[in-house]
Amino acid sequence: MDAQQFLVEFGHIANAPEGVNRLRELVFSLASEGKLLADCEPIDTTHLDKIADFVMGQAPPGNECNKRGDGTVFVKTGEFGELYPVVREWTSKPLKLAKRGDVLICVVGATVGKLNLAIDCAIGRSVAAIRPRAGLITKYLYFMLMPFTLRLRRDSRGSAQGVIGKAELAAVKLRVPSEDEQSRIVAKVDELMALCDKLEAQQQVYRKLQNALRQSTLQAVASSQSPHELQTTWARLADNFGRLFHAPEDVGQLRDLILDLAVHGLLVDQSDADEPIADWLANVTATKTALVKQKLIPKQTAMAELADDDYPFSLPSGWTFVRLGQITSKIGSGSTPRGGRAVYVKEGVPFLRSQNVWNDGLRLDDVACITPEEHKRMSGTAVLGNDVLLNITGASLGRCALVPSKFGKANVSQHVTIIRLTDPQVREYLHLCILSPYTQSMIWGRQVGMAREGLSKKVLEQFEIPLPPIAEQHRIVARVAELMRFCDVMEQQLKRSLQIAEKLAVASVASITGIAIEQEEESMKAPQTELIAPLRLGTTPDIKAQAPLATILARHNGEMSAKDLWQRFGGEVDAFYTQLKTEVAHGWIMEPVPAEMREKAADTSNLGSGLTFQHFLLFSLMLEC
Repeated sequence: MDAQQFLVEFGHIANAPEGVNRLRELVFSLASEGKLLADCEPIDTTHLDKIADFVMGQAPPGNECNKRGDGTVFVKTGEFGELYPVVREWTSKPLKLAKRGDVLICVVGATVGKLNLAIDCAIGRSVAAIRPRAGLITKYLYFMLMPFTLRLRRDSRGSAQGVIGKAELAAVKLRVPSEDEQSRIVAKVDELMALCDKLEAQQQVYRKLQNALRQSTLQAVASSQSPHELQTTWARLADNFGRLFHAPEDVGQLRDLILDLAVHGLLVDQSDADEPIADWLANVTATKTALVKQKLIPKQTAMAELADDDYPFSLPSGWTFVRLGQITSKIGSGSTPRGGRAVYVKEGVPFLRSQNVWNDGLRLDDVACITPEEHKRMSGTAVLGNDVLLNITGASLGRCALVPSKFGKANVSQHVTIIRLTDPQVREYLHLCILSPYTQSMIWGRQVGMAREGLSKKVLEQFEIPLPPIAEQHRIVARVAELMRFCDVMEQQLKRSLQIAEKLAVASVASITGIAIEQEEESMKAPQTELIAPLRLGTTPDIKAQAPLATILARHNGEMSAKDLWQRFGGEVDAFYTQLKTEVAHGWIMEPVPAEMREKAADTSNLGSGLTFQHFLLFSLMLEC
């Protein structure tokens, strides 16, 4: 790819995932090869050890680096390696020191190859200081090392710990022109980096505007009061799909809209030929009464019918609101087996926990099992075919799954509630109703308990459920399934589009620089740091909004550390990242500001394993110094 073709493709490259970083890498590569300026001097490269000296770091002697007193220089710990404070009054051998004007490079660990400009400080064993000799400008050296450290970091991928030795550093070749040309190259790189920063800031503004436009368009559709108005607003949405949806996660809002339209009666037409829902309700009431008399179910809580004036929103003709307890014969959570995890067995009766309950069904890869005897003892929490399971605590609050009709024996934990319908034929409609923003807002808004959010039976059975005739329910379920398949296709297309754009950016840069960049994600170990950045409540979310993190913040004076918020959220780190990103995009949580990291103990189990770099992107915003 020549320069002219690169300029033609510039827009695609810049807007690709990590596209601006690809442009930065291109600038560094061209600078190191003497191609950034039109009048670069034609000179040969020189080994690094001919133009710079090396100071390899060491472990601190005892705890002396923790001393405080006059003359102490403290240094923040950064992702490029270990830095220790300098103490001028030593009682033993001093540490290896870096000086202002050195270039620091991480030589061991997950951040191998990371560069930084030094201040006066002591350096640990995972850091080396490269000290330029006369005639070599520090910032020029820093920029020239960038392409080489990219290669070093790529070559160390997949290994438990990358390592760069002194010999490898010495063998690095650099182009060292006159100090005048070095200064001009530094000025040009600084100028281009500023342009990259500006481009990145403009992209962020564009994304925010795009998100706001998408939300307002979807809200207009959701607020439609008639089929005609819905047709008009939906046409406007369809005409602007390409402008409104950028990433696969954007489609989640469209899924919510579809469910919202479904429970408001705007997704399919009503029919006078459908059996009235009042007739069905009368049959359900009679069935429940008979089951109580036969002692097959316990006596049911008396439910006051909803008056029209108490309806949460207006309904189409033929619909009615019922309380969830009116159409169920059981609502109840599970329990913990005696002995807890110690009584789990490899084979036995499945014991379903919240991690097994997902909106698209039960996931049994890591299902626990209990003995048949324990299952018999816990007969009151046994799961039956056609049950609806709902997670009622923690980060997965509101997740809901249908139990297949021929599932077999199972039991549930106290974090999952069983919703057993008197007439199972309404379960698919109830499932999508529970997943809708309308019911999710009730789930998050009516939960009880301050330390750990949750839902009680008493609260659940009072939920107001919008109920259409049975035949219309079936039409709604079919229509939702059809539209969700469309969303699946759209998500895949957006994902594929971003992948192609990223490959184009990588290939374009590689064709100019000769540097091939690995694109496959790698797992990385959790950093030896603790999240201490404060997260603050932004705009108060609408009652229908799914904003669990903002809800938690609101209950704790609107501010909390990222670590505390994550722990109260109770989910995996990738789920927390996704939810935090969503709520920041909506403005419900203020965008994190740069914050310090502090060193923590070697045990990083509380951050989870298998964390990918992409999942950690948002955390890095809070941790960068």
